[in-house]
Amino acid sequence: MKIIVQNKVAYHNYFIIESYEAGIQLQGSEIKSVRSGKVNINDAYVTIKDGEIFIVNMHISKYEQSSIFNHVETRKRKLLLHSSQIRKLKQAKEKQGYTIIPLKMYFVVGLAKLEIALVKGKQLHDKRDDLKEKEDIKKIKQAMKRSV
Repeated sequence: MKIIVQNKVAYHNYFIIESYEAGIQLQGSEIKSVRSGKVNINDAYVTIKDGEIFIVNMHISKYEQSSIFNHVETRKRKLLLHSSQIRKLKQAKEKQGYTIIPLKMYFVVGLAKLEIALVKGKQLHDKRDDLKEKEDIKKIKQAMKRSV
């Protein structure tokens, strides 16, 4: 598995409830840009419409060696999931007010995959608690390193 891009901000801003691996429909010039690592998923989100699931606002830069018939950089791209998984995500999004965002994009056996997650937003005090916990762990590791 070769990770192309990760959404590190998502782990700070959201509680991750459940994650899924989805395939993604890409054009030829898009997959070449993805292979060269020119992807940004930080502002992207996932929508569900008519039983299909799409990723919106994912930026894939234009491929420099392609012709004038290049792809649109931030177009809606269809994700490939089982219909039962799409129904489950749609129900959770509507009933409980969760959001669906991408966490990382990677290659598995030459195929581009996107890890999407059902998330709930953190409030300010939750973010502070996480930062305090990380600092405490860091101090403990430093103290253990000094004592050895």
